[in-house]
Amino acid sequence: MGNGGRDLGRLPKAHLHLHFTGSMRLPTLKDMAAGHGLSLPHALLDRWPPRLSVSDERGWFRFQRLYDAARACVRGEADMRRIVREAARDDAAEGSVWLELQVDPTSYAPYVGGLTPALEIVLDEARAASQEEGLGVAIVVAASRIRHPLDARTLARLAARYAGDGPGTVVGFGLSNDERRGDTVDFAGAFRIAARAGLALVPHGGELLGADAVWTTLRTLAPDRLGHGVRSVEHPAVLAEVSRRRITLEVCPGSNVALGVYPRHRDVPLRALVRAGVPVALGADDPLLFGSRLVDQYELARSALGFDDTELAALAADSIRGSRADHCRQDAALAGIDAWLQTPPSSPAVSPDPPSRPAA
Repeated sequence: MGNGGRDLGRLPKAHLHLHFTGSMRLPTLKDMAAGHGLSLPHALLDRWPPRLSVSDERGWFRFQRLYDAARACVRGEADMRRIVREAARDDAAEGSVWLELQVDPTSYAPYVGGLTPALEIVLDEARAASQEEGLGVAIVVAASRIRHPLDARTLARLAARYAGDGPGTVVGFGLSNDERRGDTVDFAGAFRIAARAGLALVPHGGELLGADAVWTTLRTLAPDRLGHGVRSVEHPAVLAEVSRRRITLEVCPGSNVALGVYPRHRDVPLRALVRAGVPVALGADDPLLFGSRLVDQYELARSALGFDDTELAALAADSIRGSRADHCRQDAALAGIDAWLQTPPSSPAVSPDPPSRPAA
């Protein structure tokens, strides 16, 4: 608990912004590197989490180099299954009832026989983890802005083949990596394919670039959610449009500060977004590199931004409503949030029919 409030690890919530490689535990990464005879950058070993700032190209290169080094350690089915399972276990231990894990299977395809086997491995383990770890795990397939838009269309077609509305299915299609690269409009075709399949459209935007980038993303990709989107506050009309469309923003305070988008946690415009009526789902982004997980984001909202338990519960409810969890699961989670609020801060909260919470 933080600041004497209710235990945030018992607050039912959905985690909608977590990257596959970036979800890894540091000891897991070290194990994989050793097992494959690979060396890790000193920045991941000597001081963790590493110092990162992407205010310029050199800073982004350093972040990308560390991320690529971690991704290069994932070299087969066992590694992939371990990542999914540990992500599910860690989220369940923090009170998540639903996790949408974001993955680009392109990087892992060479080790398992192609894009389709890579995605099927992730989906199969997500399905198994959902049955055994006490939460639902679904997948968002994400294309990369630094690859050709035709690659994004290939991934969108693959995602569409496995589209579903429950654990162990593809529920969304995203667009990640450095938003300063590539032209957003070039990826519109891929998002149309995903939309026809009924997938949630969840591109990144409005973190490294400002409100104009958010507006372009709204106009060309018609997102249901937006990864980050915090800089929509820089233009009143853009902020009003995000609010009017009820686009859930996946806000990741820890990564915003670690990457130098904002100098301090108290500068993250979370309260301005909420005040404007924007639905917000807190996310951890890449715990491997930023050193903070989902509950830490709620703790930051509490300690640095002054959110009380009622406001934190509202953020958790936004995350549930912004997810692709089924209605029964959403209703149970929302009831659990109400129960959490009705429990005195000094007592453990008890949600209806609570799932087991394995240790991380």
